[in-house]
Amino acid sequence: MSKIAIMGAGALGCYIGAFFIREGMDVTFLDMWPEHVETLRRDGLRVSGSQGEFSVPAKALHLTDAQGIDEPFDIAFVAVKSYDTEWATHFIKRYVKPDGYFVSAQNSMNDQTIASIVGYQRELGCIASHIEVALWEPGHVTRGGSVGRDHGHVVFRVGEMNGHISPRAQEVAGWLDCIDAAKATSNLWGERWAKLAQNSIGNAVSAMSGLGSQGMAESPDARSVRIHIGKETVQVGKALNYQIEEISGMDPDLWGAADDPDAFNQLDEMLKARGGRVDWRASMAQDVAKRRRSEIDHLNGLVAAKGREAGIATPVNEATVDVMHDIDAGHVEPDASLLDRLVQAQP
Repeated sequence: MSKIAIMGAGALGCYIGAFFIREGMDVTFLDMWPEHVETLRRDGLRVSGSQGEFSVPAKALHLTDAQGIDEPFDIAFVAVKSYDTEWATHFIKRYVKPDGYFVSAQNSMNDQTIASIVGYQRELGCIASHIEVALWEPGHVTRGGSVGRDHGHVVFRVGEMNGHISPRAQEVAGWLDCIDAAKATSNLWGERWAKLAQNSIGNAVSAMSGLGSQGMAESPDARSVRIHIGKETVQVGKALNYQIEEISGMDPDLWGAADDPDAFNQLDEMLKARGGRVDWRASMAQDVAKRRRSEIDHLNGLVAAKGREAGIATPVNEATVDVMHDIDAGHVEPDASLLDRLVQAQP
């Protein structure tokens, strides 16, 4: 049985780990939040939400405890925030077997960063598409929204950087299938960019406005700026020659053509209908509520940076980054009025 490390016991890392443990897999969490680690050790990990409730015992280590690891891991899931990728990968690398490998279960596109540290043959990408998970208190992770199998959506997509469908990609997808629908993919980069688009059109808009999924669905301004963010993100991705997968169930070409009134109206109607059963706050909104740094530079900021390289204008993504920088710096508090700055940036 593989010995698995989860570097970063946040919402997604805990959710994956809990199901693996329930399946009898050998999982160890490593995290920097002392209260969370102590709760996991004492009480185990509680899961609640749309897939029911259960608890599992959990092995958890503070980062300072890692020097006591006497048996290296076979696999490490890197599940930290994107801005922590470099140091976290260097940290966990020493505790993974020389023939072991590393799975990036993160937002953004960190595969190249991880591979440059551990070796390109030792990195595997994992996209978690349209999964709503939150960790509001130590030792308790919850899932909102629908389960992917309920509506034919494949949540987990696992792929190699070189596009091959490898045995290990199929194996990891098989493990993840105990949580929700999963598959091995030959299009890691197209999957990554589609997930980047999903994050970019939702996370920061929720974080800056204070609106949840239902509030964003009801707000014409929120829907409009989300469509323009998606349009810019697709246009940049196409300029980079990515074969972009569907974004929120819609063809990427439709997003890229959002300046056309018919395309805009189709996307607007889709977003209006996607409020969900609960008013769910996006992961970046959760970070802002916890007074933690946002991933904005690795989401909309990455789109804007790649747009500059490709000569594609991204004014709404750039305005989004500016607003979130103001929030991260404590200059402003989240408020729906901040969407005006994004509306003004629309062409």
